[in-house]
Amino acid sequence: MTDIEPSNVPVYETDAERQMLWERNAGDGQPVLVIRNARRGWIVRYDLSHLDAELRPEAVQCLRDQVGDRRPYPTGTDPISQAEGVGGEAGPISGDLHESSERAARELAAYVSRFVFDREHWT
Repeated sequence: MTDIEPSNVPVYETDAERQMLWERNAGDGQPVLVIRNARRGWIVRYDLSHLDAELRPEAVQCLRDQVGDRRPYPTGTDPISQAEGVGGEAGPISGDLHESSERAARELAAYVSRFVFDREHWT
C-alpha cells in the first residue's frame, strides 16, 4: 500500500482509541496514520517509530515543501519556522499536522500517506 483514501483514515478522540489504533497498526507492520479530533481542530498524525524506520531526508523535505504549498494562507511570515510553513511538525519519524476541519484533515492525511506508506521513501 502506498496511499490511503481520505475516508479510510481512522479518527480518534480518546487515549483508549489512540492506543487501539497504534497497536493495530504496529501489529500490521504498517506506519501509523490517524487523525486526532482535538479540542481546537484536527491533527493528522503519522508515526514510523515502531518500524525502526524513518523517512529519507529528501522525502521529509519534499513532504514539508508540498504540505506548505497546499496551505491556503501565506506561510512565509517566519521563513525559519517549519511549524508555520506546514502547520505543525513533519519529521523523519513522526509528524503532527494541524487542520481546521475533518474534511481538510482527511484530505491532508491521504496526501501524506503517499510519503509515509511508500517504502522507497524510508531508510
